[in-house]
Amino acid sequence: MTSDLHAPVAGVLLAAGRSVRMGRPKQLLPVAGVPLVRRAAQALAGGGHDALLCVIPPGEVGEGIRAALAGLPFAFAVNPDPARGLAGSFRVAVGALPAGLAGVNFALGDMPLLGAAQHAALIRAFRETGAPVVLAEYAGAGDGPVRAPPHLFRADLLAAVQRAPDADHGPRHLIRAHAAQAVTLTFPAGLLLDVDTPEALAQAQALLQEPQP
Repeated sequence: MTSDLHAPVAGVLLAAGRSVRMGRPKQLLPVAGVPLVRRAAQALAGGGHDALLCVIPPGEVGEGIRAALAGLPFAFAVNPDPARGLAGSFRVAVGALPAGLAGVNFALGDMPLLGAAQHAALIRAFRETGAPVVLAEYAGAGDGPVRAPPHLFRADLLAAVQRAPDADHGPRHLIRAHAAQAVTLTFPAGLLLDVDTPEALAQAQALLQEPQP
């Protein structure tokens, strides 16, 4: 890995979740006619990354994700044990990434309202500042801004990403450790929706089927 800010930045789509709250694998559920995971992948692919990786579960769902992302320039890595939490997918991703990166932008496969512009903004902020972490927060969500992916980590922090304890929340310890040097970008609250439940799926369907101005 390298600290050269002109080196490549990779985008990682974490899509190996077990969909516990949904009650069935959500990655392939159609949202306005497009599989949920493909919507997130299209946004990441449009963000200006130099390499793209998708972390998938083993078995039939993983193969379905590969098929759903056909035509998009993603490599794939299998998380053999998604039950161990999101940190496991982070570790799988870091182990599968190419050498020579400046940073890695991690996104979730269940946030269909995020677009390429948000990912591009994280990359731009990273290249302009060299910050160890570039974070996203969503204004006016709930009682105040909510911090949620995508998050971009400088390459020299990736070894610490691999040391994250097994948990569903990923490397929060790393974000806390570098909070003073982090750059935070604020996005509209309406982009925050993550499709974890049937109700959230219905909300995404409604929003994405509305005519765009």
